This record gives sequence, structure tokens and C-alpha cells, in this order.
Amino acid sequence: MKDILLRDFFLGFIRIHILYHASCEEVFGLELMAELSRHGYRVGPGTLYPILHGLESKQFLTSQKRLVDGKLRRYYLITPKGKKALEEVRSKANELIREINEEPQ
Repeated sequence: MKDILLRDFFLGFIRIHILYHASCEEVFGLELMAELSRHGYRVGPGTLYPILHGLESKQFLTSQKRLVDGKLRRYYLITPKGKKALEEVRSKANELIREINEEPQ
């Protein structure tokens, strides 16, 4: 049960990371896997691509295919709806961080 709960938390964090990076510039799968790895997340394509597709189907991201070195690569960028969601998440995350960093009374 503990592992399932942690996985759910981490998947939420990964979605936030993706929205953040897609708000800065266009991103693609392998690049995101490397970035997430840098933050300690071990995410393979079987986890990452369904998340990307889900964020796109909910209109938080948009994508565009491009030919790069003879291979088709899909680039993702945040949408206005995704920006609004990211701002809401940022506000809630900041509130949560302040709260969990306080000493219990």
C-alpha cells in the first residue's frame, strides 16, 4: 500500500515537472526522461509517454511532430489551460511546502 501511495505522489510530481519544463520551452520525451532523472525520478517510456498523452488529451499540452536526424520526434509545449493549471499548482505547492516545513506544535 505504501509503495502505491508513493507512486501516486511521484506521478503527480512528474506531471508538475513536465508542465513546468513545457512552460519554459518545447520538450520531448528523451529530454524529459533525462531531466526527471536529474531530479531522482527513474521514469521509462512506458510511464512517461502515457503521462504526456494524458496531459495532451486533457489539453494541458499540445504537441507537434518534427523530423530530427531522420527520426520523427514529438515536441510538447504547454497550453493556456496548462499554464493556468501550473499557476494553481504552484500556489498550492508553495502553501504546502511552508506548512510541512513548520515545526509541529
